[in-house]
Amino acid sequence: MLRQTDFFFFLFLQAHRIVTQVVVTGARVFGKAFAEAYKQASASSQYAKQTGKKVGASMSSGLSIDEACKILNVKPPQGGEGNVEQVMERFKKLFDLNDPQKGGSFYLQSKILRARERLEMEFRQAERKVAEEKELREGWKPKVYKDR
Repeated sequence: MLRQTDFFFFLFLQAHRIVTQVVVTGARVFGKAFAEAYKQASASSQYAKQTGKKVGASMSSGLSIDEACKILNVKPPQGGEGNVEQVMERFKKLFDLNDPQKGGSFYLQSKILRARERLEMEFRQAERKVAEEKELREGWKPKVYKDR
């Protein structure tokens, strides 16, 4: 009986050692990945400061407004206003024409989608700006809800 107890104690120590090794190895891998991600983010930030360009999701895949307008073949928004219906009409037509199942290009379809998203983002920003200016002119009027 003593031998069997010693054997189980030995297995317990081995299992403990294996679990500890897995945890330590996982922590090292995670630490290295985190450090590398931090280095890349720092380098990206430095690049953005040096070039004066925005880096990240705010540029919607790097498309400028002019590029988006050229892709969808629409006029650029002037004075913060654009023709949303025309953008959607051109988007639907070009998106359907480039359907990969109909022999189109997935790449072109993706570019068309990004162009629409970029123009929509521009329209939303313009609408937000107009609303803020209106609020500043007329003053803030909170909505009051009454309980019944």
